[in-house]
Amino acid sequence: MPRENLRQLSDELRAEMIDAVSVTGGHLGAGLGVVELTVAIHAVFDTPKDRVIWDVGHQAYPHKILTGRRDRMRTLRQKDGLSGFTRREESEYDPFGAGHSSTSISAGLGMAVASDLLGKPRNVVAVIGDGSMSAGMAYEAMNNAGAMDARLIVILNDNDMSIAPPTGALSAYLARLVSGPVYRGTREAAKNLVSKLPPFLHEPARRTEEFARSFFTGGTLFEELGFYYVGPIDGHNLDHLLPILDNVRDAATGPILVHVVTQKGKGYAPAENSADKYHGVSKFNVITGAQSKAPSNAPSYTNVFAESLIQEANDDPTIVAVTAAMPSGTGLDKFADIHPTRIFDVGIAEQHAVTFAAGLASEGMKPFCAIYSTFLQRAYDQVVHDVAIQHLPVRFAIDRAGYVGADGPTHAGNYDAAYLGAIPGIVQMAAADEAELRHMVATAVAYDKGPIAFRYPRGDGMGVDMPARGVALPIGKGRIVRQGATIAILSYGTRLGEVLAAADKLAALGLNPTIADARFLKPLDEELIAKMATTHDVLISTEEGSIGGFGSHVATFLASNGLLDGKLRFRPLMIPDRFVEHSSQADMYADAGLDRAGIVATALTTLGYDQAAMAAALAQIS
Repeated sequence: MPRENLRQLSDELRAEMIDAVSVTGGHLGAGLGVVELTVAIHAVFDTPKDRVIWDVGHQAYPHKILTGRRDRMRTLRQKDGLSGFTRREESEYDPFGAGHSSTSISAGLGMAVASDLLGKPRNVVAVIGDGSMSAGMAYEAMNNAGAMDARLIVILNDNDMSIAPPTGALSAYLARLVSGPVYRGTREAAKNLVSKLPPFLHEPARRTEEFARSFFTGGTLFEELGFYYVGPIDGHNLDHLLPILDNVRDAATGPILVHVVTQKGKGYAPAENSADKYHGVSKFNVITGAQSKAPSNAPSYTNVFAESLIQEANDDPTIVAVTAAMPSGTGLDKFADIHPTRIFDVGIAEQHAVTFAAGLASEGMKPFCAIYSTFLQRAYDQVVHDVAIQHLPVRFAIDRAGYVGADGPTHAGNYDAAYLGAIPGIVQMAAADEAELRHMVATAVAYDKGPIAFRYPRGDGMGVDMPARGVALPIGKGRIVRQGATIAILSYGTRLGEVLAAADKLAALGLNPTIADARFLKPLDEELIAKMATTHDVLISTEEGSIGGFGSHVATFLASNGLLDGKLRFRPLMIPDRFVEHSSQADMYADAGLDRAGIVATALTTLGYDQAAMAAALAQIS
């Protein structure tokens, strides 16, 4: 496409993205901020031969539209539709999948080295947002790349913290100058000249050149890591972007960092004026910007956690909150409004967040470390070594437990029950409803013998009556919710609502099951489980977690105590052992057999109903 047409293409691309996301919901602000940058990258680089890696993927919607997926954008994040992130299976233009942040430089370095080893020269471009630069992994990769002198281009999309503002024409001129062949050629000639000087003058000469250049252009940190720094430049000005990307594409030097300054939500006033609210959106009206979300009579679990923690913190000055760049996602923005000096946002640095919380706990504070289940995976070593081995009472509030719907497998909170359950000495709880969550916050406040974790899902609660204040639960004790016979169902987490609905259907068939809310995975309520196992013919467990979680712990207890040697038939229901693509939460749980219909079917099958009897029973209660 002639370059004089790229401005019009950018305007059309921005309008198309706004329209598409208004239909499906999704990540809006970050993508709007990189429209011109996306157009410039695809105009300059020969993709898919050249590799372009979008960190996280929040900013990749314009890239998807330009790379053959425009006609599917209105299936974004829907069942069988496009992913909200980059996916290798989705397009050859997505060379690396993303869901967690700060991975692009590491992956790009691996690709660059592989290209050299295979003798397949290509450009590798990693586009990373400034927020992702708060994670240590990004600096580990840059340190490695600088030491290897690898051929790698990193584009730092500075769209939030504005490391250094662009200064118009002068900034663009300097960036073009230092990225161009004349300056780089002169620099190489100077290096050759310096090499002929006495060795003691080499380092002073290098530092003098870097200082002179960084005095005008900045980037000293990146230079020290071994990257050649170019910028800052206006990321919305194609006249600035195109010649600079041409220059870095054609450069023969090692790793280069191009610092581009953009604005989140660029070109759409509601998103420009409220970056946080328009980072991720539900369906919205393009004209007014108003987002549409079905009203709920129940509070969200995230809000219940935040309000409960505020309530406890009002009476206990040692309670503090820690988040890894997700204050609004975890509800801790509300905590910050009330207790601004007692909340710490450490950036996208989950490992640091956990060890920082451990340090707080070691001095007598009561830290609540609020992290999504999928992101806590990144800090597993710190949970083991820095918290659990030292018996430090860090409180882990694990949001987004279980399936998360449209965000798909990269964000699913399926594994925390299993990976934390392997750690000695940790207490694990799962809330069955919003009232139980309030009690579990109070339980975590009261518990000081070691780490304690409680998990809760995305979305709204069950609409149950809420206690005015949470009360500490007895550690390792569940509760009987309904007393019956023959069948016992032991629920861990918010599947309890579906279990009770299934119990009503079974009761209509003359089968009145006993229902229990386990509350705890570690320690298990062994007395309750043993009683259920010895007084019923069938025991079913349900959970919003993977193999290795609650059901596995129950099975181990039953087998170790000979409770599976008699007539008892035990069936664990859990999330299947595979990655499940994005859909609605309801559809995902139905496919896993964890809705009321699946629970009823499991109960009848375990009782020995054949196919005909099963069909007749289901027809009776449908």
